Amino acid sequence: MDTLTHLVEQYYDRSLLKEWRRLENHRTEFALTMRAVRQHLPPPPRNLIDIGGGPGRYAIALTQLGYQVTLVDISARCLDFAVERAAEVGVTLHATRRANALHLAGMADAAYDGALLLGPLYHLLRRDERARAVREAMRVLRPGGRLFAAFITRFAPFRYAVREEPGWILRDPEYARRVLETGIHDRGQELPQVYFAHPEEVRPFMEACNLRTLLLVGLEGVASGQEEAINQLEGEDWQAWVDLNYCLGQEPSLFGASEHLLYVGEKPGD
Repeated sequence: MDTLTHLVEQYYDRSLLKEWRRLENHRTEFALTMRAVRQHLPPPPRNLIDIGGGPGRYAIALTQLGYQVTLVDISARCLDFAVERAAEVGVTLHATRRANALHLAGMADAAYDGALLLGPLYHLLRRDERARAVREAMRVLRPGGRLFAAFITRFAPFRYAVREEPGWILRDPEYARRVLETGIHDRGQELPQVYFAHPEEVRPFMEACNLRTLLLVGLEGVASGQEEAINQLEGEDWQAWVDLNYCLGQEPSLFGASEHLLYVGEKPGD
């Protein structure tokens, strides 16, 4: 395992509870991702692989729906945590595997109907490594299978700075300019590296990996950075905002206003 991979593993070992709870605080991201997944997958039971799924939020939710989900992550602690959480809600993950998204060791070719890649592309700074992760996910997909890949948008760190650390761009304007121009953040104190994708690069990049585009959606819609009030809603009121944000999240002019973009693509058939 290389040093950088080890640092990412250590981060998620330390942060697994934070990562598990993150989607409780960002309900819109979770709801829109689940809607896209359910919309573009065949009904269960089907075999799915959740690559880099961390503590298992999506793997467990999809298992509850009747899918057979293999959860893959570099963090053994996250995998153990996911197994325990699944048991607490009365389900069992189909399998867990400790592996790197760049090399899914032991994963058979064309074994899965759907693949989730909802985190690894955040941490790969080089385009060729991101492409390698996508191709590896496609390798384990059956022809006609669906790939769900998440990206953090180029402007997300600047919105974070507005809320939490406005002095960042003042202390180091050259570095801030480099992040804006390249998307590369490699001076993280906790997380060693992050790649922030420009919204306009996502579809061409994925199609260059030989995927057929089905959907591109901003996972926060118009709720990005200001979810507190709607997070208190339940039932039909909450669902109305999910519906609206799923619709607005597909508006290209708003892609850069979301923290995350979800790409859904189809692997070509034989």
